Amino acid sequence: MHVRPPIDLIIPAFNEALSIGKVIRAIPRDAIRHIIVCDNESTDATALEAEKAGATVVYAPGRGYGSACLAGMEHIRKIATHDPPLAVVFMDGDFSDFPEEIPLLTNAIAKGTDLVIGSRVSGQSEAGSLTVPQRFGNWLATRLISIFWGFSYTDLGPFRAIRWDKLEMLDMQDRTYGWTVEMQIKALKHNLVCAEVPVSYRKRIGVSKISGTISGTIKAGYKILRTIFKLL
Repeated sequence: MHVRPPIDLIIPAFNEALSIGKVIRAIPRDAIRHIIVCDNESTDATALEAEKAGATVVYAPGRGYGSACLAGMEHIRKIATHDPPLAVVFMDGDFSDFPEEIPLLTNAIAKGTDLVIGSRVSGQSEAGSLTVPQRFGNWLATRLISIFWGFSYTDLGPFRAIRWDKLEMLDMQDRTYGWTVEMQIKALKHNLVCAEVPVSYRKRIGVSKISGTISGTIKAGYKILRTIFKLL
């Protein structure tokens, strides 16, 4: 009998009813043990669609990307007390990532990497899927990380995998837009083995809560830069 690897998936989601089912159904089930959708105060049928597609839904009160991810981690602690995962994959619920590429990340974990980032910048991105502000923000943030911590990331992409014991070690705190950069910087500060793999990226279903609005872009950019300088 084939045994699934102890790798769990956390999908933070806010108003992704049109896409979340597509994401879940595209996940290679032989690569993931538990699929956890963290419903971050959605006002649509995100939770219902996720459950219909076969995911476990965790309600994550307190609006914010990091809040949803932290809720997913807390759920894993509760259900895996005696059987913790080897690693956790994080992925968005808007169908911009390619779930079938999860093995690209988990294979890197299996080979000894602690944190692997799916790089949209070095992979194949559909035209228009990464906006000019996103590309500039990625460039600026990763450039600052290279200057301050000496590691050359190319992306702050949400599609990533990290060993569970290392994730717990990082003591993640950010509850909003600074979550991804906090993880990448803390990983370097803790001397984790970090790597990137090229991943594909397409236009999301629906309007982005961050890059889809001017205010969202500004808030995200400010929080990312603030997090970088806070962690110096």
